[in-house]
Amino acid sequence: MLPSHLPEPELYRPGTGEPSLRWGMVGAGWIAGEFAKAVRTHTAQRIVAVSSRSLERAASFAARHGIELALESTEQLVTHPEVDVVYVATPQSEHLTIGLAAIAAGKHVLIEKPITVSAVEARTLTGAARAAGVLVMEAMWSRYLPQASVIRRLLADGVLGEIRTVLADHGQAITADPQHRLHRPELGGGALLDLGIYPVQLSSMVLGAPTRVVAVGGMTDTGVDAYSTLVLTHDGGAQSTLHSSILARTPTTAAIAGAEATISIDSAFFTPTSFTVFASGDFSGPGLAWSDPTGLELFAGLSWEATALARFAGEGRTESPVHTLDETVSILATIDEARAQIAGRNEAGTERRRN
Repeated sequence: MLPSHLPEPELYRPGTGEPSLRWGMVGAGWIAGEFAKAVRTHTAQRIVAVSSRSLERAASFAARHGIELALESTEQLVTHPEVDVVYVATPQSEHLTIGLAAIAAGKHVLIEKPITVSAVEARTLTGAARAAGVLVMEAMWSRYLPQASVIRRLLADGVLGEIRTVLADHGQAITADPQHRLHRPELGGGALLDLGIYPVQLSSMVLGAPTRVVAVGGMTDTGVDAYSTLVLTHDGGAQSTLHSSILARTPTTAAIAGAEATISIDSAFFTPTSFTVFASGDFSGPGLAWSDPTGLELFAGLSWEATALARFAGEGRTESPVHTLDETVSILATIDEARAQIAGRNEAGTERRRN
């Protein structure tokens, strides 16, 4: 039987005791712009500096977003005395180097997902963060959205019963231009690292790390994973079936199915959205619907992670309690294994065709 009502979300509302930190941004691309707009409009945080590949590009970005300082190098930004937190929004191939530089400068760091391009790199980064005692977070904004806290509460309260299945997908029709960053292996391209990480992190949030990974998929001509389906086995026999693609737009929905109830999350499941809880024994019932009460839509939701980081910093934390460093590494380990299987199967198939 479903509960009579759903729990209230835990909100990282601005102005609830968190410090107003001074942020410096490395990178001036599209996601950096969305983050800057969200922070300026919906938080008590202050973006005071930006650096990019060129001073001209940084200055143009600063002018558009009301940022005082445009700097010509990462080194200038991470060591600037007016910067408390460094937000890294560069291609993922640069995340480790920039993250280590910010940590060495004693700054807190928020790094766009994926935090690095592999679990090995992530362990290097998180080890440095722990040694320095600074707060480092992956910018997995989905974890800080209002719906995520409600779903976690439902899971903790046992409303769904024993979890049997997680289903999730994320596919976008990315341009076939081989120069696009998602087609370039040297920039950490491919569907899994950029898009598939959202389904994998949902599975991890619900069921933890898998005990077995089986991945099938295909590669682009440039040598990155173009699409894949992952079947993850977890303790107790639960399974996750996760899909990602840079070749086609897919429904981008998700479901968490338990013995007693199922949560069906609307598109796009990793953004501010709605969901419905259905009782397992009531196949045609209307279910219990939840929708985001805050009014923050699409990329305005990036503001929640910025306020969360400030709150955690004010509490003296060195990692996020809802997306820990160990879990961040574990998610990348799952993706590493999946990418290796896909590449290996495609190489084997190529050899068979040649023979």
